[in-house]
Amino acid sequence: MPSATVRISEPARNVLRELAVRNNQPMQAVLEQAIEMYRRECFLQATNEAFTALRNDEKAWKGEIEEREIWDGTLADGKEE
Repeated sequence: MPSATVRISEPARNVLRELAVRNNQPMQAVLEQAIEMYRRECFLQATNEAFTALRNDEKAWKGEIEEREIWDGTLADGKEE
């Protein structure tokens, strides 16, 4: 796997090293996990912002509710309990 050098501050490097030692993992693995967690956090933040914008748009939110009602009809797959 190709690699790259990335500069980080000394305090950040110290924290990275401490986490690596504490978790018995290479610093690269800890850094990769941190990046993945941050990527997920950014994704969820963008999703929340989009949902908030949808909720604030009365016409779009009404369309969302109508679509949910349509999909709710498929939950039972046409079968009675």
